[in-house]
Amino acid sequence: MAVIREISLDFQPYIMQAPMQPSEAHKQACGSDDATMKYWRETWLKNITANKARFGSFAKNSIGQLYNTSKGRPSIIAGSGPSLKFVIDKLGQRPEDMLLVSCLHNFHYMEDKNANVDYYITLDAGPITITEVSEGGTKTPDEYWDLTKDRTLIAYIGTDPKLLDLWQGKIYFYNAPIPSAEIIAEIDAIEKFQCYVESGGCVAGSALMFTKGYLNSQVNVFVGMDLSFSNGPKMQFHSWNSSYDDNIGNVIRTCDIFGNSCFSWPSYYNFKLWFEVVAQQLPGIYINATEGGILGAHRDGNIIHIKQMWLDQVFDMFSLSRHKERDAVDPENETGQPIKVLI
Repeated sequence: MAVIREISLDFQPYIMQAPMQPSEAHKQACGSDDATMKYWRETWLKNITANKARFGSFAKNSIGQLYNTSKGRPSIIAGSGPSLKFVIDKLGQRPEDMLLVSCLHNFHYMEDKNANVDYYITLDAGPITITEVSEGGTKTPDEYWDLTKDRTLIAYIGTDPKLLDLWQGKIYFYNAPIPSAEIIAEIDAIEKFQCYVESGGCVAGSALMFTKGYLNSQVNVFVGMDLSFSNGPKMQFHSWNSSYDDNIGNVIRTCDIFGNSCFSWPSYYNFKLWFEVVAQQLPGIYINATEGGILGAHRDGNIIHIKQMWLDQVFDMFSLSRHKERDAVDPENETGQPIKVLI
């Protein structure tokens, strides 16, 4: 059944500056750091200790082994937002040199749609991702875990140990910066491991910074990066029915990239601010092909630092030469095909 969107689908005009200065936006984005550290501290330390005991050395299994392996290749960063359903069927047909780095939350969805993910990445220290690997999918949990033997996971050292036990494929580790010298010292006492990946507290942020900082892919295309709920009679958090939809809780009203009113959690609005600070301050080309959501969107327009495009346009940009393939292999046009010009 076709997906119908009963909202405006014209991108807002661009604005040259975000309404909030990057320093203020970053301060707001990090406003819940103290509460996060207080809540997760013991879990992080327990998980890191357990994972150290199992794997022996994070350094010998680090993302450093992947350093500079994708220099010059554009990448797709796949979040888990509700607009992912609009583009999921296209990801497996992306231009062959484009990487696909997906949040682990999407595992069942990506595998069901044969998206051919290069790297899955996880940041969560709790067990939620274990359930989400199969929640909403067409297979049993065991069938999905069996698929992992041919997949690669980029994992935070504080990942739930059970998830790493279930994962059958290659695992590379990274560390996460924590704004507490005391907690860092406690982690260093387990193993001093400085392959840090910044995240803004969001696994999609880890995906972006892993791709930029370690793989050296400087053209980053976002899909599924709504950072907001779907528009419609029932607000959805993912592209599939999930436990999040049953109790949305406190939300804030904001606007999406088309200028439509929508809702987000305060925490996810802060993630949006963090991504926008990155786009304003770190050199790179940032393209939002989510086709929905709030990334880059403000009441006055979309910030110019993040280009808004349809995914088909993005694929065309990186594979436009396919239109000249006939001319390249048959310059005398012996097939008698009509002349094709790009413009």
